[in-house]
Amino acid sequence: MPDQPTPVYALADRYVEESAALDPIGATANGIAGHDSELTDYSPEGIGRRARHTRDILAALDGAASTNERDRVASAFIGERLRAQMAQFDADEGLRALRIIGSPLGSIRSCFDLMPRVTAEDWETIADRMEGVPAALGGFRAALDAGRTKGLLAARRQALECAKQAATWSGDGAEPFFPKLVEGAKAEVASGALRGRLDAAATAATNAYAAFATYLREEYAPGAPLQDAVGPDRYRVMALSTLGATIDLYETYAWAWEDLHRIEADMRATAQRIRPGVTVEQAKQLLETDPARSIEGVEAFRAWMQELQDRTIAELNGKHFDIPAPVQRVEAMIAPPGGAAAMYYTGPSEDFSRPGRTWYPTLGKTRFPLWGEVSIAYHEGVPGHHLQVAQVRYLAETLSRFQRTVFVSAHGEGWALYAERLMDELGYLENPDYRLGMLRAQAMRAVRVIVDIGMHLQLEIPAADGFHPGERWTPELGQAFVDERSHFPKDFMASEIVRYLGYPSQAICYKVGERVWLEARDAARARAGNAFDLKAFHAKALDLGPLGLDQMRAELGRL
Repeated sequence: MPDQPTPVYALADRYVEESAALDPIGATANGIAGHDSELTDYSPEGIGRRARHTRDILAALDGAASTNERDRVASAFIGERLRAQMAQFDADEGLRALRIIGSPLGSIRSCFDLMPRVTAEDWETIADRMEGVPAALGGFRAALDAGRTKGLLAARRQALECAKQAATWSGDGAEPFFPKLVEGAKAEVASGALRGRLDAAATAATNAYAAFATYLREEYAPGAPLQDAVGPDRYRVMALSTLGATIDLYETYAWAWEDLHRIEADMRATAQRIRPGVTVEQAKQLLETDPARSIEGVEAFRAWMQELQDRTIAELNGKHFDIPAPVQRVEAMIAPPGGAAAMYYTGPSEDFSRPGRTWYPTLGKTRFPLWGEVSIAYHEGVPGHHLQVAQVRYLAETLSRFQRTVFVSAHGEGWALYAERLMDELGYLENPDYRLGMLRAQAMRAVRVIVDIGMHLQLEIPAADGFHPGERWTPELGQAFVDERSHFPKDFMASEIVRYLGYPSQAICYKVGERVWLEARDAARARAGNAFDLKAFHAKALDLGPLGLDQMRAELGRL
């Protein structure tokens, strides 16, 4: 980026700095330094300040003339993202933002996972932030109470599941998170007054989460609606944020059924390569129980995951992607208990002092069948989330700071799912065990589209499939369907159904986003003919930075 930024880039810088102060937890998640001792104000007043800030930046953006092509892309992206935010503010979504992922309840706890824990100064910062946990939870409770006054409540299911999360972090049935965190402070860097602060703050934070669990169970949940479905209007508002697009929900629902049937046929064929004559279920049983196809021990599994990610980066770099040196580092981590059941990724800090990390929830397991883990590693690491997110952070000379620190779910999750398929195309899933794992992931993402749209819009199940034909989707039918067709364990899929019901449109980002990536690649190949260069296409596409799907279609159409 030039020494004198254009008006658009200067406004992007201003937004990032000001929003970091208004949302310190978001700043930590995005690797923005300077606010790690603070917590976000989730109260109605805090929500109001963020809404006013978004309106002010949108107004300023209207007056910031674009001077070049980079400005044009950045300005369109900033405008789309902020308008999607305003739709959420206008709908008062912050007054009922209670769900098992993407909720202030989880963000207040999980931001501590991303904080350095080496020096005394690091632990002073943790103590500062931890001392603010009771007030941050109190602000969120004030927002939920304001929502109750307005008749805007999360569904009872989300309240009760979030109560379980809060109870887990406070030590109900598990080791409490905050005391465990401060146990990691070595005596030589955290003793005396600092140790006393840490212990006291950990106790207060633990008690605050315990009290919040009681509040959700005894006060909030009894008055919360039993119906989980949000209906098409609210679903579309949520999709503006997760997709960056307005899509035909009914066409997408029908397309997902077709895609699921295609994937299931491929799974049946791949199962025959594992052992001729077996069904998919029989092949899965073999892969789950064969000791030679598993790893014993949590640390051994983490080390295997690290080695796989390191090896993949080394093999892809220079051949299929040109990976900058700072991006060549990713850390495999075991996730703390109490969070979502699925593996996830957190990006590096802006200066790469904190690396990108993949987080694996063990769910109490100590034995890990590997058939499904390889494609998940590609999804979360390289060429998936880590390559995409960390490479964008690296492009400080060309992308605005806004573009480098914002994540669009459909663009990012779509790329990560596309990355799994790409690794199959590049020959990395020749082992039919691992290829079946990739297809299982594809099937589950198609299932997500069907049940997420189906349950929230209460659509009719098509007669052609044979699963409860002609009935309307309910959470109970959704659970039966994912148990039958996702090929993932039932306990995992139980948490997934709760996730879909609490976060409308987030679950469809993977398949819907991948669909746009594939369509854009096919269109670029058709335009270029024999001159099409896949490596160059990926480089140009990723260098655009994150985009909403509508803008992504337009920009990739120019490649």
